[in-house]
Amino acid sequence: MWVFGYGSLLWNPGFEVSEQMVGTLQGWHRSFCMRSIHHRGTDAHPGLVLALDAEAGAHCQGVALKVAEGQEAKTLAYLRERELVSSAYLEKTLDVALTDGRSVEAVTYVIDPHHVQYCHLELEEQARIISTAVGGRGPNTEYLYNTASHLAELGIEDADLDWLSARVRAMVAA
Repeated sequence: MWVFGYGSLLWNPGFEVSEQMVGTLQGWHRSFCMRSIHHRGTDAHPGLVLALDAEAGAHCQGVALKVAEGQEAKTLAYLRERELVSSAYLEKTLDVALTDGRSVEAVTYVIDPHHVQYCHLELEEQARIISTAVGGRGPNTEYLYNTASHLAELGIEDADLDWLSARVRAMVAA
C-alpha cells in the first residue's frame, strides 16, 4: 500500500514507512484551498491547509510513502481518522509516477470542491489567514513553514508556497 503525501504527510506521516520516493501526480495541483476548522484553525477563525485541487494539465510533486508490510489496515484507519475528520477530503486511489520510473497506485486525499470548507483565495488573502490562525495542532504558520521546508529539502519547487512562506514571515515579523 502506498500513500501520496503533498502537505503534512511529508513531515508527519504518522505511520511506519518502509520506502519513500518523490513522485508526480497528474491532473491535480497543491493549493491552500481548504479552510481548517480543526487542526490549523477554529470555527470562529478558520485557518488554511493544503489540498489537491483537480485541474486539467496540472501536476503535483510530492512523496509516495510505502506503508510497512502488515500495517496497511492500521494505517488506513489512522489516515481516515486524521484526514476525513470533516469530510472535506475525498479518499482516492490514484496513479503516481515515481522518479525511478515505476508507477504505483497510492491512497491520496483530495479536496471535495462541493464541500463548505473548499475555497479559492488569492495568495495575499491566504497569507493573511495563515499568519494568524491557530488550531488544535498548532499555528497555521508552522504547517506552512514545515511543508515549504520539506519540499525544498526534497528538491521539489513550489513557487506559491515559497512566496507564501516569505510573505507570512514578513507579516508575522511586522
